[in-house]
Amino acid sequence: MRRLVLTLALLSSFTFFLGLGRPAISDSDEGFYAEAAREMAEGGDWLTPHFNYEERWQKPVLYYWLTAVTYVLAGPSEWTARWWSALSGLGLVLLTWAAARRITVHDDAAWLAGAIVATCYGYFAMARLALPDLPLTFCITLTIWAALERRWVAAGGAAGLGLLMKGPVALVVPALVLAPIWWRERRTAPVRVRDLATAAAVCAVVGLPWYGAMTLRHGVAYLHSFLVGDNLERFATNRFNEPRAIWFYLPILVGGMLPWSAYLVALPWRSATRVARGQRRLTDMERRLLLWAFVPLLFFTISIGKQPRYILPVLPPLAILLARSIATRTADAGNAARTGLAIATWGTAALYAAVAILLYRAKPLFITAYPVLTSIGVALIAASAVVLAWIAASRRWRRLPAVATICAAVLLLSVQFGTLAGTRPEPVEQMATLVLAHRASGEPVGTYQVFVRSLVFYTRFKQVELFNEGVALDFLTSPEPVLLVVRAADLPRLEAISGVTARRLGQVRYLDTAKVRLRTLVSPIPEQNLETVLLVTNR
Repeated sequence: MRRLVLTLALLSSFTFFLGLGRPAISDSDEGFYAEAAREMAEGGDWLTPHFNYEERWQKPVLYYWLTAVTYVLAGPSEWTARWWSALSGLGLVLLTWAAARRITVHDDAAWLAGAIVATCYGYFAMARLALPDLPLTFCITLTIWAALERRWVAAGGAAGLGLLMKGPVALVVPALVLAPIWWRERRTAPVRVRDLATAAAVCAVVGLPWYGAMTLRHGVAYLHSFLVGDNLERFATNRFNEPRAIWFYLPILVGGMLPWSAYLVALPWRSATRVARGQRRLTDMERRLLLWAFVPLLFFTISIGKQPRYILPVLPPLAILLARSIATRTADAGNAARTGLAIATWGTAALYAAVAILLYRAKPLFITAYPVLTSIGVALIAASAVVLAWIAASRRWRRLPAVATICAAVLLLSVQFGTLAGTRPEPVEQMATLVLAHRASGEPVGTYQVFVRSLVFYTRFKQVELFNEGVALDFLTSPEPVLLVVRAADLPRLEAISGVTARRLGQVRYLDTAKVRLRTLVSPIPEQNLETVLLVTNR
């Protein structure tokens, strides 16, 4: 058992921690959390989070606390900002392994379940961002598993931490999963009210005091803003996110499970067909895992404000089901059982080959990566495709779990180091250096539609967020000297409307990864895909 745990920990150290300090803090929600924690450590207000030196009520405090403590101990950096996300990834790997070991009573399947969690793209990507979503997923997963194991203090403690991490969703998701399981098992394993009360009491002791302190300081306005504005409205309205199709999460789920998605799609059909025809019945374990996976998926599907990272909690039960299916088929001598493995493995090999081709074509876009690492990454991914094709052709299925895991780690790390992690300083750091060099007299600095959330982490002073064109025009026509960070594509319009000819002080080239789509990689056009970001002044 110790060897299995150590290999999973070693695997996770590569996929979650290696190169964690690169790339720079992204111009996304990551900027909020990395900077708010820095301001907490700098300013000493450990109750009310601040971003850009203004109060930030949108999310609870636990991720800020954890990251701020890490800053105090090791200094603010990209690595320390992301430490708790990566550590949560490791925790999820070990928790999934422990749960699978109890459920399947099969060490190989349990190890593979942990390995899938360690090498699926959804967790790999989120472990490398300073966001509370993966720590929240760990809390939700631990709450569900501890409750199923009747460990009520642990379940309540995990739920309380989740409540402090991101709010009521940490209670709602476990409740939705556990309620139908407990109802179905009420005769064989009834849950006592006393046990639920114990878990609820522990949850309240852990999770509620901070909310009480915030209410005492800021009044009921805080509770209304957080509970109604940032939770109910985020779920039920399009205030924060544009409405998305009912099937929005299906491709997200497939993408999050990459490069294991072909197995997730191909392997269940045989079992599902047999269940549908009445040839076999679902086991209690399968029902539990299916409810654990699909009830949260359904819950988030009916919401208006959908975000890809909301469904992270469904991946551990899917990983357990998938690992059990792969382990069963690799041990089964029947050709019918292994047909799905062959189809999925050939499909996965084709996926790797396609990724290698796309990365090779898109090399001109990766301006912050070391070209030699991009080339090595392409070669390693192509080699992984060949190895998987050899497994499929030779049908050496007993080697598949280990080989597929190694290939998955190679794929993810090759993408990381071949595209994102590279030379310093990166564009946002270069812009911060320009701003600091030209801000001789404390001029106001405004950001318009670029580096809005990330620049302040590197400049470390308050900036003016120009959230629409009108505000940007007012800023540019200010009677006092100002510095404006703006995309080169947006500046001519601002100059034409305002009548101000801005003086260029410097520029950086920038690939906004949030705008990268499949067509970007298929037909890269550096002149269009790479943005020029300017620092200008009105004087």
